Amino acid sequence: MTQAPPPAQEGPVSYKPMHATPGDERVHIVEVGPRDGLQTIQATIPTEVKVAFVNALSESGLEEIEVSSFVSPKWVPQLADAAEVFAQIRRVPGVVYSALVPNEQGLERALAAQVDKIAVFTAASETFNQKNIAATIEESIERFRPVVAQSTVPVRGYVSTAFYCPYEGKIAPSQVIPVLLQLLELGVHEISIGDTIGKATTEDVEALLDALLEVVEPSRVAMHFHDTYGKAVANARVAYDMGIRRFDSSAGGIGGCPFAPGAPGNVSTQALLREFAGLHSVEIAAIDRAAAIVQRWTG
Repeated sequence: MTQAPPPAQEGPVSYKPMHATPGDERVHIVEVGPRDGLQTIQATIPTEVKVAFVNALSESGLEEIEVSSFVSPKWVPQLADAAEVFAQIRRVPGVVYSALVPNEQGLERALAAQVDKIAVFTAASETFNQKNIAATIEESIERFRPVVAQSTVPVRGYVSTAFYCPYEGKIAPSQVIPVLLQLLELGVHEISIGDTIGKATTEDVEALLDALLEVVEPSRVAMHFHDTYGKAVANARVAYDMGIRRFDSSAGGIGGCPFAPGAPGNVSTQALLREFAGLHSVEIAAIDRAAAIVQRWTG
């Protein structure tokens, strides 16, 4: 029986180690194309196109869509219309519509837009964190403390550069675990572990998950792979075999991190759906149709 994530709590939280998610064989996709995909596009994509993109994704059978980001337009101008997009999308019952937030101001805007879930973000690499959000890892955790405490919706925590950093090179599992534990102690409901530059091997995935699943249940972990070196699908399969059931992906493989040199694209939603055929109820043709809506701007 799958263990449901507990609600946010005040103070330290204890977590029962578990290496499997008994009874839950299905794959759950978090579609990040509208946010993580479009944030890197240089062209200005009209709001109505973004709305049409999300609406098309909503009809595919996806369970969760990361719609946009309430980060300052100064840093991510491509997503400056987050509130407008949320106001105009057609929400399908049962689909979770989430957004990235950087601070309390972002949380206020996100809650005003009636998001179903928010995400905060940090990294396992100090250098990457400084270049991405101009803060140390510890500073970023403290910045998110009031966000998590004040959120009235579930909170996801992103940990970028969990395998390799474009500036520091290989990241050891011992660097990742403390960051994960700090986020969990804040009250974050789930953690998305990112292979930000797509360099992880299956051996790297196995090594990190061996350590990580000693301190957190797999039901609270998602994997966020980039396909820079064509390894994302194989890495997802290894993670699945170790008990992970939730994966981030982007329709058509669009996007990546604008602050990470060498991170051209997320793993495509279609590739993951084909790899895990029979373990989900998402219609691949519907994802293809959704991706076609933004193809003019994404290439």
